[in-house]
Amino acid sequence: MNQSRRHLLTCAIGTATALALPALTRAQGTPLKFGVGMFQPDREKNDTTYRPLAQHLSQRLGRPVELRTVDSWEGLAKSLANGETDIALMGPWGYVLANHFANAQVVSTILYQGKPEYFAMIVTHPDSGLNSIQDLIGPKGKGRSFAFGDKGSTSGYLIPRHFFMQQGIDPEKHFGRVVYTRHQAIQTQVTAAQIDAGADFNRNRTTMIDQGLIRADRSKIIWESSPLPNDAVAVSEGLFKDKIFVQRLRAALAEIGPLLKAQTTLLPANYTGFVDSENAFYKSILYAGLATGTLAAK
Repeated sequence: MNQSRRHLLTCAIGTATALALPALTRAQGTPLKFGVGMFQPDREKNDTTYRPLAQHLSQRLGRPVELRTVDSWEGLAKSLANGETDIALMGPWGYVLANHFANAQVVSTILYQGKPEYFAMIVTHPDSGLNSIQDLIGPKGKGRSFAFGDKGSTSGYLIPRHFFMQQGIDPEKHFGRVVYTRHQAIQTQVTAAQIDAGADFNRNRTTMIDQGLIRADRSKIIWESSPLPNDAVAVSEGLFKDKIFVQRLRAALAEIGPLLKAQTTLLPANYTGFVDSENAFYKSILYAGLATGTLAAK
């Protein structure tokens, strides 16, 4: 287990008692802390994008909801584990970390173009000479530069790392330079030929193309994963014990889909609502964590 995993485990164990308190003991007027991962290129845009969702939840739940953007998926998992966050919209791997170490629980999964799943991918640029994933993991790819997302990212780190492991590849030895950065930066640097290849996910690539941030002809997909569960709305262990609250939260999220026709800013483009979810939906991510040794079996 690397240092960041040990730190997360320590934080989770150290706060387990506090998180076990039932949410019913909290005052109804106490603000709910709503943490959101960095889905947009910067914090200001991220806050602006998800503020309508926070306001909707506040109205439906009858409590103030304080929105905060957390820079990394791993950081958001830690904040849910240590009590800094009550509700989180987080990537699948971040959710599995928070569930594994602090028993956070998913309540809903976000829908993208009506589907609760997405894909991890590896991209390169058209001048790299890498025309397939076999090129990347073979002699043509040896010594090249490669970008992962942060170590709390599902598609940017865990899933491609699992793939490389299955192929007998150690990225730190195979590639000449390995960097860890944000998804938006991966696409920007790959399309600019500053990095030979990198890990990303289909939703991010599509959004960046649609927004004119990158050109589609400069981002070439050479590998795509099996379907992965979309981002989770999760709550702390203590809050999950308040079954009435969880029911109201799920209802508030479920009604967003129909509301989007009139209130288009409730979610970013291409996101179409939420569906009730449970922990079993994220088992494939847990398996990848265990298989890579990133997580230790309980």
